[in-house]
Amino acid sequence: MKNTVHQIFTLVKKDLVLELRQQYAFYGVLLYIISTVFVINLMMGKPDDKLWNALFWVIQLFVAVNAIAKSFMQENRGRLLYFYSLVSPRAFIAAKLIYNVILMMLMSLIALVCSFMFLGNPLTNTFYFVGIVLLGGTSLSLLFTVLAAIAAQANHNAALMAVMGFPLMMPMLMLLANVSLSAFVTVYQPGLPKMFFLLGGMDILIIALTMVLFPFLWKD
Repeated sequence: MKNTVHQIFTLVKKDLVLELRQQYAFYGVLLYIISTVFVINLMMGKPDDKLWNALFWVIQLFVAVNAIAKSFMQENRGRLLYFYSLVSPRAFIAAKLIYNVILMMLMSLIALVCSFMFLGNPLTNTFYFVGIVLLGGTSLSLLFTVLAAIAAQANHNAALMAVMGFPLMMPMLMLLANVSLSAFVTVYQPGLPKMFFLLGGMDILIIALTMVLFPFLWKD
């Protein structure tokens, strides 16, 4: 157990060091976020509450695709074989999940700040919305990490990731958009605890399935 934790910590540190050295992906996603919200501002000005919420989660979706999908693209077959001989598959995928959650939380906060700057702040409960954004960023990063891992084993087939991701991504995005709507109003929204429970349940299910299935996937 201690050895597995050490392997996870080392792999997360490796990904962080690589990201700090290269920075291409980070600045690429950062440019995407700023340019997107700026263009929306030029075309629509300050959107109303529902449209603001919908646009923000669409931006989050594309940020997740751009930031997380490349996590396995940079690992070629030789490097994966090298890691396979050194660490356990569960430690490898756990490190990827943790690193991508950290990256997506950072990108989510940057997207939120840019949205406030260019599209205004229509929220009545900002801190509550920040919590939902971090939870949503975590959910999206977990989902796209698993999809990227599967696509990487299919010769980095991006189409496979899109096809598998669509039916899984839609209910998650709808849940996030509905939950976050309560940050725009002061009245209590019925069914809110149930939606949080569903969202948390989906995250736990994704992690559990990843830990069970990834060792077989990586072995192939």
